[in-house]
Amino acid sequence: MPVTIATETPLQDDVRLLIAQLNEYLRPLSPPEFQHQMTVEEMAGPDTTVFVARADDGMAVGCGALRVHDDGLGEVKRMFTVPESRGLRVGSLLLDAIIERANAEGLGWLMLETGVGPGFAPAWRLYRSKGFRPRGRFLDYPASDWSTFFELKLSTT
Repeated sequence: MPVTIATETPLQDDVRLLIAQLNEYLRPLSPPEFQHQMTVEEMAGPDTTVFVARADDGMAVGCGALRVHDDGLGEVKRMFTVPESRGLRVGSLLLDAIIERANAEGLGWLMLETGVGPGFAPAWRLYRSKGFRPRGRFLDYPASDWSTFFELKLSTT
């Protein structure tokens, strides 16, 4: 299945549906107070670029976002691939696009927060495959047994 990745507004029905599916997937994996989710409206803010993966028929099959913070820090947010497209490298293509944009914007680091447990194992594998390494908490994320954090040093060209 050929997939294209493009930056798009999250304020589209099919992207809203992706985010709803992501939230539904995450709901049983961690207590609500430890789920640090951006809303679609927050994702539409000027500090965030949303990437959407579309199949050759135009169907949205995945998404991810780059949120830019101060001091050269980018944060990977809202990574998701629909179940029918898992194993087809959609997440890898999305993460490549996020890394490419972060490098183009001159960011020094990409960081992310994700959950722990078997439901997050595929995400951990993806992040590690792209060079992300475990790190301590960052920004205002609370310390908890429900979160883990990763970072990737970007090239400074």
